[in-house]
Formats: sequence, C-alpha cells, structure tokens
Amino acid sequence: MRRFTPTLLSVALAFASMDSMAAVDLVLLNGKLYTADPAHPSAQAMAVQDGKVLKVGTDAQIKALAGSTTQVIDLGGKRVMPGMIDSHSHAIFGGLELSAASLADEENVPTAELEKRLRAWRDDGTARQGDVLTVVGVSSTYWAKAEELGATFNHGDWAKVPVVFIGSDHHTAWANQAMLDRAGIDARLLATLPAAERDTLGKKQDGTPNGFAVDAGWDRISAAMPSPSADALLHAADAAVKYNNAFGITAWMDPAANAAPGESVFSLQPTEKSIGVLPAYKALAEKGQLNAHVAALLVANPKSLPADLDTLDKVRQQFQGIPNLTLPGIKIFADGVVEYPAQSAAMLEPYSNSHKTGELLIDPTHFGELVSAADARGWLVHIHAIGDRAVRESLNGIAQARKDRQSGVTHSITHLQLVNPTEFARFKPLNVIASMQLLWASGDEYTLDMVKPYVSPHVFPYQYPAHSLLSHGATIAGASDWSVSSPNPWLAIHQAITREGPKGVLNPKERIDRQTMFQAYTLNAARTIGLDKQIGSLTPGKQADFIVLDRDVLTVADNDLADTRVLQTWFGGREVYKAEH
Repeated sequence: MRRFTPTLLSVALAFASMDSMAAVDLVLLNGKLYTADPAHPSAQAMAVQDGKVLKVGTDAQIKALAGSTTQVIDLGGKRVMPGMIDSHSHAIFGGLELSAASLADEENVPTAELEKRLRAWRDDGTARQGDVLTVVGVSSTYWAKAEELGATFNHGDWAKVPVVFIGSDHHTAWANQAMLDRAGIDARLLATLPAAERDTLGKKQDGTPNGFAVDAGWDRISAAMPSPSADALLHAADAAVKYNNAFGITAWMDPAANAAPGESVFSLQPTEKSIGVLPAYKALAEKGQLNAHVAALLVANPKSLPADLDTLDKVRQQFQGIPNLTLPGIKIFADGVVEYPAQSAAMLEPYSNSHKTGELLIDPTHFGELVSAADARGWLVHIHAIGDRAVRESLNGIAQARKDRQSGVTHSITHLQLVNPTEFARFKPLNVIASMQLLWASGDEYTLDMVKPYVSPHVFPYQYPAHSLLSHGATIAGASDWSVSSPNPWLAIHQAITREGPKGVLNPKERIDRQTMFQAYTLNAARTIGLDKQIGSLTPGKQADFIVLDRDVLTVADNDLADTRVLQTWFGGREVYKAEH
C-alpha cells in the first residue's frame, strides 16, 4: 500500500497538470461569429489563449477546451465580428478636437449666431488655443462668404484677437486680420507668392487677403498658431483610443504621424526631428493604454527624392519596439480638395469657373522613382488623391515600382473622390488598395452644390466610384479620415450601401453591399496597414481583437445599420470597452 499511494497521487497530479495545460483563457459560446476569414467565414464559438484566437467552431468543439480556470461567456446569440480597422485616421488630431469648440460641419449658421457661439466658447475656454481662438469642424460652405466673416470678426471684440475657423476637411480655413498679421500674410506676400501657391490664399479685388486659405496657405497660418503641449497630445491620444474602441475600432493607419498640430503638412520638409505625434503614441504605449494597433506613416514631401527617405528612416528607428505601434511606410499628398472655392484637387479637365486644373503636388516625371525607392525598402506608400489627374499620376508612380520589382508590398490610394473610368482596371494588377471614405458618398451640399456645378458632366458620375472599382477587381478598404468626419464605421457602411443624402442619392449605380463593407473594415483594411498576418480576421493564430454587437448586422435592414451599437470591444483577449446599459 505504501508503494501504491504515491502512484495514485502522481496520476492525480498528472491529470491536474494536463487539465491546467488544456484549459484556455477565454471561451465564447452560443454566438454568431462573422470571422472575415474566407476559408471559415462563420462559426458559433471561439477559444482565446494568450491573447490570440486558438480556435473557432461549434459550441461543442469549443466548450471541450474549457477548464476550471477558463472565463466562459455565453453570447446569447449575439453577433461577433473582428475588431474594425480604419485605414486612414488622424486619431490624435481627432482626440484634440473632442474637447474643442466645433461647428460639427453644421451648415448655414448665420454669422450673428456664429459670433454668439464664439463668445460663449471664448468665455468658457473651449475655443482657446493659447491666445488664439479656434473653431474646428467648419463647413466649406462658409468660405464663399469670406468677406462677410471679415466684416464681423475683424472689428469690435475681435479686432486684436486672433481668430481662426478651421475647415472640417482640414485643408481649408479662414483667419481674421489679427491672425493674418501674426502669420505675415499681407498684400505684398500675395503679390510675390510662387505660382504653385498663388491660389492657396484668398484675396479681395484690391489685392489684400480676405482670410481664406487652402493647403500651403493654411500651412502658413497653422504654423503661426500655438502648439499643443506634450501632455495635451497624450491626453488626446488616450481620448482617441477610448473613442475609437467605443465604435469597435481596434486598429488604424495614422497617415501623418510625423506632423504635429500647427506644423506644415502639405508642404512638410521633414527632418529626423520631425516626430509629430509619435511621442504621444509611445507615451501611451508605455502606460499600457495603447489598446489599438497604430500603423503610423511618415509624410514625405510630394517632391521628395529617393535619398530623402534616409531622413525618414532615422525617424522610424527612434520608434521601434513599441507595443502596438508600427511604422510601415510613407504618406504623400498628390493634390488638395475639389470643393469650391478651394478647387486644389488636380483634374484632367479644368474647373468650369476658373478654367484651371487644380494643383498636382507630385512631379509626374520623377514620382515613380520615389515610390519605387520606398517599395525597395519594403515600405508601403499611401497617397492622398482626390482629383482624377492625381489618381492617374498616383497609379503611374506605383506602376513604376511594380515594373522595377514585384515586392508584394501593398500600396494604397486614399479618398478617390473622382476617378476616370480608364483607371478602374488598373488597381487589381498593380495591387493597389482603394482606401475610401464612403461616408462622404452622399447627395448633399458638398457633392451637389460645391462640386457638381464646377466639374465636367462626364466626370461627376464617377464620384466615389466604389462599385465601379469593385467590379473591376479592386480591393476596397474602409476609412474615415477622422477628424474630417466621424470614425464610426457603421455610419460609413450604411452610407456606402444607400448613398442617400439630404439632397438626394449620389450616383446610385456606385452602391455596394454590406459584406463588401464588412471585409473593407476588417481583412482588407488590415492588408492596407500591413498587418493582415496579425489581425483582420478571427483566424487561429491572429490576435483576438473582436467586438460584440447589439444587432445581427448581416440580416437587419439597411437603414438599421447606421444605428449599430458596440456592446463590447476586446483587444488581445482583454475587454477594453463595455457599453453602459
């Protein structure tokens, strides 16, 4: 008996050890899983171990993996999806604006009401950025009445107070005389601007500035404004992560991470000290609170040479090994925006009012050399292109890289507001992802009043041409351009399906289906940011980033998609957001 007892004890310990080894950390049962994995698109249950998906399958298959230490969640039939991924989000800028004075793109606010609101925002401190009063989220509809704004905000209470209204597109703004004086913008400057900048600052008939600015002109004003402190940027980063998590977003591309608020973006001449908002992401990660994957891109000057990438690489080397932060490539501005009166987007046919074709920021003769040089380093290239000429020249640049080598690196073009039909079939063979902000595909004042009258009738039907691109084999990735517009993917998904707006339906032939949009915000977006091997689908071995929804988004009516609420967001197998009931 003495010899038999230890044997029984050994067997018991062995079984206990095996049970401990077999037990997974987390099991989700009785759900409806949309995995975004084409090989296994749906499941009932999922097991998570060490922050990664271990297995998806039936309740019986997954329940068998649970042990005494396993956290077991009964989903009660709720829909589960991978964490949503935004392929273009200026998240820290958005975090700053969460607590800023904002018009939230509201249109037709009378100037007297705007002045009343500014007084209130001044008095409660909301509009104060140092000694400058700023209002963000201003609709571009205001810029047509620049001189009316001047008649109010250059006098009285505002005569000596710098005031800046920042467009919701972040390409345009209006500044009062006090702010123009600080930025050194006067008639003499306007008369001596180089040709490329001549239309970036508005002027009156007498040659003096009227306060309107776009792109490089806006850079001049923003450079003269006070910069947020490191603490303010850290707070904004934290707020941005929490805000995105609440919408089910667990990853994004930050396409201008080496530029901080107040620094030039459109005419940036980056140095190794151009580190922008990267320290804020790093600080948040060091606190263990970067509960999202951030693929941070470095803005390269549109006319950069291949040798200039060495400078950007020095920035990249300063931010290696930071949890949840990657620096996979560069962002380039090919043009500006199309709306009147800015009209800085590069077009194949001239605008009907100005007879100009906008401004192509890249040099088409040498742009391919820059793209190819980045591609040779294994860096992805993400290009801002709104006008149809900018799209064409962007594709030409990527084509040069593909001709030089087949690297397998996925490049992308973002915005794609106007695309010539001859480009549709080029995306697939060039392996270029269309990163689209389809929340903007609406029949509204922007598209119908500020674009349609000024572009060729042959061009307008191909505004945000999602279906045309898709039907030619292009891959679409979801994007918001927050804080230009809401990061809520459910609004964008609904809009892509309906394309309905307050003034009608925008090009209904360009509608796309919800499953395409689900893939756009999961696996396709993961490819766009260079992380599809790690995230983007509920596939064994990938990080367990997933969300629980309040409705079955695969079956509800189209109009119900916009109201989808995220009940829980999990990041790396940890719950990072839970809705209040």
